[in-house]
Amino acid sequence: MIPRETTETLFLFLVSGDITQKGYEKKRAKLLAPYVPQTQGVDPALQKESRTQTPAPAAAPASASSSSSSKFHRARSGGARDERYRSDIHTEAVQAALAKHKEQKMALPMPTKRRSTFVQSPADACTPPDTSSASEDEGSLRRQAALSAALHQSLQNAESWINRSIQGSSTSSSASSTLSHGEGKGTSGSLADVFTKSFPPGVPVSSRVSTKIQQLLNTLKRPKRPPLKEFFVDDFEEIVEVPQPDPNQPKPEGRQMTPVKGEPLGVVCNWPPALEAALQRWGTTQAKCPCLTALDVTGKPVYTLTYGKLWSRSLKLAYTLLNKLGTKNEPVLKPGDRVALVYPNNDPVMFMVAFYGCLLAEVIPVPIEVPLTRKDAGGQQIGFLLGSCGIALALTTEVCLKGLPKTQNGEIVQFKGWPRLKWVVTDSKYLSKSPKDWQPNISAAGTEPAYIEYKTSKEGSVMGVTVSRIAMLSHCQALSQACNYSEGETIVNVLDFKKDAGLWHGILTNVMNKLHTISVPYSVMKTCPLSWVQRVHTHKAKVALVKCRDLHWAMMAHRDQRDVSLSSLRMLIVTDGANPWSVSSCDAFLSLFQSHGLKPEAICPCATSPEAMTIAIRRPGVPGAPLPGRAILSMNGLSFGVIRVNTEDKNSALTVQDVGHVMPGGMMCIVKPDGPPQLCKTDEIGEICVSSRAGGMMYYGLAGLTKNTFEVIPVNSAGSPVGDVPFVRSGLLGFVGPVRNTVNYSVWLFFKPV
Repeated sequence: MIPRETTETLFLFLVSGDITQKGYEKKRAKLLAPYVPQTQGVDPALQKESRTQTPAPAAAPASASSSSSSKFHRARSGGARDERYRSDIHTEAVQAALAKHKEQKMALPMPTKRRSTFVQSPADACTPPDTSSASEDEGSLRRQAALSAALHQSLQNAESWINRSIQGSSTSSSASSTLSHGEGKGTSGSLADVFTKSFPPGVPVSSRVSTKIQQLLNTLKRPKRPPLKEFFVDDFEEIVEVPQPDPNQPKPEGRQMTPVKGEPLGVVCNWPPALEAALQRWGTTQAKCPCLTALDVTGKPVYTLTYGKLWSRSLKLAYTLLNKLGTKNEPVLKPGDRVALVYPNNDPVMFMVAFYGCLLAEVIPVPIEVPLTRKDAGGQQIGFLLGSCGIALALTTEVCLKGLPKTQNGEIVQFKGWPRLKWVVTDSKYLSKSPKDWQPNISAAGTEPAYIEYKTSKEGSVMGVTVSRIAMLSHCQALSQACNYSEGETIVNVLDFKKDAGLWHGILTNVMNKLHTISVPYSVMKTCPLSWVQRVHTHKAKVALVKCRDLHWAMMAHRDQRDVSLSSLRMLIVTDGANPWSVSSCDAFLSLFQSHGLKPEAICPCATSPEAMTIAIRRPGVPGAPLPGRAILSMNGLSFGVIRVNTEDKNSALTVQDVGHVMPGGMMCIVKPDGPPQLCKTDEIGEICVSSRAGGMMYYGLAGLTKNTFEVIPVNSAGSPVGDVPFVRSGLLGFVGPVRNTVNYSVWLFFKPV
């Protein structure tokens, strides 16, 4: 007899995939060769069964024919000895022994990466238990047919047989197990499917199984996504508990505020109907008066632009833009088109010529920063603005054009996110002189756009604030009245001349009032922080436009030069006075330079925003008059948006200064920063909104944001509109408070809302 362990081990190798079906067949045939005679036409498994039941006669030759074998079987077919040696007790004992042995030694292994015929067709590789032991009868053809049918039926149900094998049950009464050559056509699937159904996740298997395969099976057993209903079930354990408001927190107790009006905008008989008309007036009547002085990197004057030169060069540029860039029938630019102004921060003269040349040509200038690299992150946002404005032409200088990054062919690179632009150099030698009979169209200022100022939002996106011609003119008039500008005054501008207060004072208002602006670029401030103080001393400037940083830098470099005088200053405009730290900067600068002639009433903080433009500015005081007061507020109250005078220790107090009064001709209110624009109470902090002709009109190309920012109608506590005058959100938090011993109101600001 063949040892049962040998056949079982061979079968396990086949199941686990260690050998293929062909290899199994070869090894099985080799094991059975000594016991099974090679009888032609008879299945080897049936030969083994027949030989086990009744040994063949010794006289029978090895080469017996099929006919003699069939005769032998027919002679034994009528015998009844098959049932005599069958015993139910013996069968049950054999089944119990097989079950115990399989529980101890036969843990059916998982499949491996080697493939075999068993994996491709489970029915072909599975062998049901042998049912031919415990009988010495040689059987008959009828019994052979019954056994073949049983084998075929078992092969067709391989999966259920494997499950019974795992559970230790067996329908065989024999201890041996063989593999049949029958082909099961009705079965399908793979070994992985069988074992996935047989072994639940987490059941330990044979050490022969790889851990990765077990993890894969566990993953396959898990559902890929939760049921649809679970998406709509709230997980109450993960919901963050909403903090309850403190019942002792301070609450506003004042009455609902009413909009505060500024002083009326005076009517001056010699004010021009448009800013271009002011340029024409001064350019033809006061041609030799200085308009703008530029400094070099050492802080020394390098060029002074007169009003006559500004007028003539702007006129040439306007004629070139309208008549020389294209043909007469197909011009490149026409009135109302947008163009980009790409000028460095150290060249205010060329920028001023380009800006007024665009105004005379009735095209809309869009000042932007010079791109440094092809993939500049800030440049990509600028490119979005240029694309939304439909800009196809950019003005620049010859020096700036040479400094732009170029390709190997010498062409300017296509900046990431930018539209394709045509670059035009505005140096005087490249401009065409206008005929004597050609004059620009200068009309009274209207609501048509004059220029677009870019603004970076808190999310990092760049938007273009459109300013109309009437708003530009009205703003210059309001600044002239608030700052009391007069013809021929000199101002020192340390700010960026392309936007905000640097543009409004140093480029626009100075032309309206025939001022002389000395522009101090930022690069000069790095090498000589005291340069702007020296310019004030040298030119006896009346007004200086600075930020808190410039005050700090001047104090640091004060020891380098002590013979400077600031006695000529009547206004030191601190443009970031809305920041709380501006108080300490102004106090420290005054304490240091008061001995150099700086008057305390000359420090004038102001607040600005691209949308509302100048919100408020402190007027220059009268010598000897009391200085504006300071507010010492409770930090606890400010954290709840309530104004309370500090009564605690100094560590929990915030000292702020006012930024002056509402601009002439304007009206101001405070609304809640979140939700509907409801008016705040008099002791409550909110967002400042301004209604004035001197303000922005829209975000170019963004109708939705325009409505929420430039068309705000305040409402009362009941939700009813307060008037029909639209306001503009400034983006600044603050409140309006009365001035001591006066009927005027001052504006107190803090910071931009987050």
